[in-house]
Amino acid sequence: MWVPATVPPDAVAQASYGAAARPRDRGDPAWPVAGTRRARPRVVRTWAPPPAPWLAGHRGVDLRAGPGQPVRAAAPGTVSYAGAIAGRGIVSVELTGTGSPPLRTTYEPVHATVHEGDRVMTGDVVGVLEPNGSHCAPGTCLHWGLLRGDTYLDPLSLLPPWMLRGGPSRLLPLVGT
Repeated sequence: MWVPATVPPDAVAQASYGAAARPRDRGDPAWPVAGTRRARPRVVRTWAPPPAPWLAGHRGVDLRAGPGQPVRAAAPGTVSYAGAIAGRGIVSVELTGTGSPPLRTTYEPVHATVHEGDRVMTGDVVGVLEPNGSHCAPGTCLHWGLLRGDTYLDPLSLLPPWMLRGGPSRLLPLVGT
């Protein structure tokens, strides 16, 4: 991609990965995977908490993504786990400044590129989506979770409303006047 020399490097990263994946302020929350054409990723399955902790439910959201696609930290924090559980790659990040117990995001199935104890900022790559282990067959998806202690929460609650709609409003030129 050609970029004029006067464009700051952060703008190049933002143009390359999409605005949702690389926010201007690396502390603001963002989508963990990029959508198409700078749009938000498609939510394949929403958060559906079970009526009781031991019952079936969907304890996160599934975001459409392709095998090998970079998975990025949705918010700044410290990697609390990077490894496999039940044969699936998992990355968990304890979010900075979120109280006690702190919020934790989880990403699966992911081949980790980070290690336990690593500090990450919003938009930093934490791994790549694995081709196997996704429960979105025949396609692939990222399962994104959010917890406080042992309580599961809706990870979409991390994102500002404008990001859930697809992006900030923008003015367009008036044509035909």
